[in-house]
Amino acid sequence: MKNPQKEARITAIIAYLTIVGALIAITMNSEPKYTFARFHCRQAFGLHLGFLGFALFLSVWFNQYAWYGLYVGYFALWLYGFLSAINNKMNPVPFLGEYFQKWFTFIS
Repeated sequence: MKNPQKEARITAIIAYLTIVGALIAITMNSEPKYTFARFHCRQAFGLHLGFLGFALFLSVWFNQYAWYGLYVGYFALWLYGFLSAINNKMNPVPFLGEYFQKWFTFIS
């Protein structure tokens, strides 16, 4: 017998494991659709995409301290989202979490 809450939680946790994990979690949540998993897929996808975008920018405009800031900021937001998924909470990541929910509506 399936436990929907556990399946949604596992999908949400997988979403935070790299951008590939986010894409896998999005496909895992295609059927059945869990609100909890969808929320965390959007959060994780936004975090990973933002990190990659800033990393591409910094690869052109190199500044050592900007790289430190990127990694520290990304890790802090990632940890916040990851722990939220583990603890069955739907807390948006600080600063951008609400925007991720609006921007990534194609993730359903």
